[in-house]
Amino acid sequence: MTTRIDQRFADLKREGRAALVTFTMAGDPDTKTSLEILKALPKAGADVIELGMPFTDPMADGPAIQAGGLRALNAGQTMVKTLAMIRAFRKDDDTTPIVLMGYYNPIYIYGVEKFLADAKSAGIDGLIVVDLPPEEDEELCLPALKAGLNFIRLATPTTDDKRLPAVLANTSGFVYYVSITGITGSASADSTVVGEAVARIKRHTKLPVCVGFGIRTPDAARAIAENANGAVVGTALVDALRGSLDAEGRATSKTVGAVADLVSALAQGVRGAKQAAE
Repeated sequence: MTTRIDQRFADLKREGRAALVTFTMAGDPDTKTSLEILKALPKAGADVIELGMPFTDPMADGPAIQAGGLRALNAGQTMVKTLAMIRAFRKDDDTTPIVLMGYYNPIYIYGVEKFLADAKSAGIDGLIVVDLPPEEDEELCLPALKAGLNFIRLATPTTDDKRLPAVLANTSGFVYYVSITGITGSASADSTVVGEAVARIKRHTKLPVCVGFGIRTPDAARAIAENANGAVVGTALVDALRGSLDAEGRATSKTVGAVADLVSALAQGVRGAKQAAE
């Protein structure tokens, strides 16, 4: 079964370019503004959308994304509201892939079976759940694949050749390569080192490889896009959003534009990359 993610990467391969994958937090700074941002992303040049599921204990996230999650939770964001946002987005856009990213706890509380059914019907295409290793595949990964959702796994600089096959075993959609060890937004990615890592992963899989963590500027996105199938940008977008808020942390007339303008610049960076031969 072909998902929107599979379709998008097949289309981009024909175009000969990498994807811009954007990350924003669902409900940051409030549900209404978050939906407006979501709708603005494809128009600004996002090829794949990652939407964060806010959670109280996001251990892999740096301060910016943690703060975004807290803003969302404080504004009353719930999993039900997140799925409703995606339903609303799908009324006007049935082609842009959406991946929910976060931690297992909110899904577990919602109920795995109910969550997968509701996520699929809302228009979710894939999941990235950072705290479920391959050893726990029966918990969520296998049921998600059965429900027709891609399950996207993270590989890191510490994922060696012995570990990689386990990481890739039930992965679908794309592989998310975390370019630096540590938390999101903490350092910059080195495009040469990343290029070597992407080549190594590609020796083990035919799936697209997207690179995230440490990409903040159009130039950085372009450098990554020359070696990978996609560049993932999150912290920089969450920072742009935060910078547009008023003193009380509420959305202003500048908020949606602040995120969309940066996405547009990043998209130009990615589209300016010369793709390495597959």
